[in-house]
Amino acid sequence: MPTTIGRGISNIMRHGTANFGITGTDWQEKINWDRLRTYRLESARARMKAHGLGAMLCMYDENCRYITSTLTPGWNRLKPGLRYALLCGDAAPVLFEQGDIGAQIARHSPWIPEENIRYSYAWIKGAAGGASEQQVTKFTNAIVEEMKRFGVAGEKLGVDFIDINMIGAFEKAGIEWVDGMSAMMEARSIKNVDEQECMRIVAAIGDAAHWETMKFLKPGRTENQVTAHIMEFLFNIPGMEDVEDVIVSSGPNTWPNWRNFTDRIIQPGDIVFMDLAALTWNGYKSCYYRTYCVGKEPTQEMNDTYEQALGWLYDSIEAVKVGTTTKEIASKWPSAKEAWGYEEEDQAAANLWGHGLGLAQYDPPVISRIWSLDHPIEIKEGMVFALETQHGKTYQYGVRIEEMLIVHNDEVEIISNFPVEKITVVDPM
Repeated sequence: MPTTIGRGISNIMRHGTANFGITGTDWQEKINWDRLRTYRLESARARMKAHGLGAMLCMYDENCRYITSTLTPGWNRLKPGLRYALLCGDAAPVLFEQGDIGAQIARHSPWIPEENIRYSYAWIKGAAGGASEQQVTKFTNAIVEEMKRFGVAGEKLGVDFIDINMIGAFEKAGIEWVDGMSAMMEARSIKNVDEQECMRIVAAIGDAAHWETMKFLKPGRTENQVTAHIMEFLFNIPGMEDVEDVIVSSGPNTWPNWRNFTDRIIQPGDIVFMDLAALTWNGYKSCYYRTYCVGKEPTQEMNDTYEQALGWLYDSIEAVKVGTTTKEIASKWPSAKEAWGYEEEDQAAANLWGHGLGLAQYDPPVISRIWSLDHPIEIKEGMVFALETQHGKTYQYGVRIEEMLIVHNDEVEIISNFPVEKITVVDPM
């Protein structure tokens, strides 16, 4: 075990017994949803104003949810233009929902004034031609109308997504549009106490899923079967909304990391790792790798490789504290050339890195030697992110480890609790 684990790192706290369950009752308030909604809306407003914006147009799912606290169904995620939201000054957000679905919004989301629930002028991103131009013209006219209604017409409009049709229509309408994604990313980067509790719950679900994986794994199962089993397990959990991906890789698929699942049959002695990539509980997302060895004890070489990756991981965790930067964290990792002989860091883009977690799987900060050494970001209290490392031997085996953490003023709280000190051995002969 790397010495960095055994040092008793003073600023790292592993989250243990403080999680009491995933649901609140009438006698136990766990998450104050009203406070959470208010916090997110006020944070977005504050960053919008700090950037000199009169209004903010949110078309990405996570941003729309951040300001409206409404759900974007799976079938229209990643399709900016089907539903979107507009925030003008100090007014309540305006939600443009697809057609008469807005009636359900009025029923389920009473914090949105009914007069602020409008039908959208929907189009699919990337669409071209006359039909798209027609819809974008109507879409643009409606944005202008709302900006006039709330007295911010003529002020800068921040947008988190833009396509060629929007650019043309905005120009015709005289809308001065600028980057709005930066403001939203800044707002989303700091989680309040309720969002932090949501993240603990997400991590606890991840713990349970890894325990279930450990029980299910055995030689003869395929990567597909393991993935299907864990997907079923997750969707039986109350509050589970979506699972972007369960990555199960085994044997030669683990290095280079395939980041996929296939019909490969798992063999005795195989390394298997699983990533819970954006399991989503009430909007909040995970990222959580663990490494297993199936049917046999791992070789000494495998253990040594794991120990190296674990040392890289905990060296970087030790560097996390309020006031430091992502540069200090990324500097704890070896260069791609040192570790694997790559000529450029981009060749190892996701081998050693970190990323924020929240309503999106990649909230700020995003940490990598590729960019953090030259473009550092300050670590602040309330940030929630994952750090992950991997190592391996080409087409033979690879290991990957990931921890989820919350940054507090005087400590780092690790909220992923499945054992990490060594490779988890399952179903040994």
